[in-house]
Amino acid sequence: MAFKLRQLQYFIAVADAGSISGAAQALSISQSTVTEAVKELEADLGFALVERHGRGMSLSHKGRLFLRHANRILETVADARQALAEEGPSQSGELHVGVTSLVAGYVFSDLLARYRRANPLVTVSAVEDSRDYLQHLLINGELDVAVMVVPDGEVDSALQVELIGEEAYQVWLPHGHRLARLPEVALAEAAREPHIVLYLDEIEETTRAFWTEHGFRPRTAFRTRSVEAVRSLVATGAGITILPTLVYRPWSLEGDRIDARPASEPLPRVKVGIVWRKGAKLSAIAQDFVEIGKPQRGERGKVSEKPISSF
Repeated sequence: MAFKLRQLQYFIAVADAGSISGAAQALSISQSTVTEAVKELEADLGFALVERHGRGMSLSHKGRLFLRHANRILETVADARQALAEEGPSQSGELHVGVTSLVAGYVFSDLLARYRRANPLVTVSAVEDSRDYLQHLLINGELDVAVMVVPDGEVDSALQVELIGEEAYQVWLPHGHRLARLPEVALAEAAREPHIVLYLDEIEETTRAFWTEHGFRPRTAFRTRSVEAVRSLVATGAGITILPTLVYRPWSLEGDRIDARPASEPLPRVKVGIVWRKGAKLSAIAQDFVEIGKPQRGERGKVSEKPISSF
């Protein structure tokens, strides 16, 4: 195979946008350039990635499978570049980290990978638990730092927070759903649909609060602690959901498409931060963990708008 990274980037853009024209607009290039890159990639691979029809295009079965590999390839290349750019004298020691369930697989895993590449001699031990219990461990000095969803109100006065990302909630819909044709979804419309409810960290509490605030009580079709289960159920039409962009992916594990739309009304934003005990002098290895977690200018989005899931 002799495909180029540029071809992978264009193919992923097509998959994300759902059309050649949408990808071209997102990339600020011509449609013919995108079309040619996808055709060249298909020729190199020996199979069709997209199926073209009168209504537009969609990914083929092999195209959906290859999309996961394409994303991993680009992530690996980006990781290699960053690791080489950050290469320097290695520190050693032990770092004790806490993490809440929601961010464990969507923020922490990548943050930890970047930290370990920069500090290969540091032994990292991590514990996953509720925010309240992790705060207790931080205050008692049993953890150096923790990565967690930060509440909208004030955090415990004994703790210090470094925000590393912030994202809005969106309405998730099965591909082709009537509401997916709209640029925005009114909560009154969303409330008429059965809902898949994620009860993980503060998510269910937050969603219940904004439904109550707007005077709606949608029917719950299914409750689960699994984000993957939410994706599968939404993608197959069992219901819709409203969740942070943090955990959004356009495909379920089965390869079915999931659309996301902003709500017409303001929705909460989920904030993720690195937390440590106020007044405690962070060790050099703990301070490096905080620095690596900070959003970098020039990445996808700015500090206040950074898509956390792109870490």
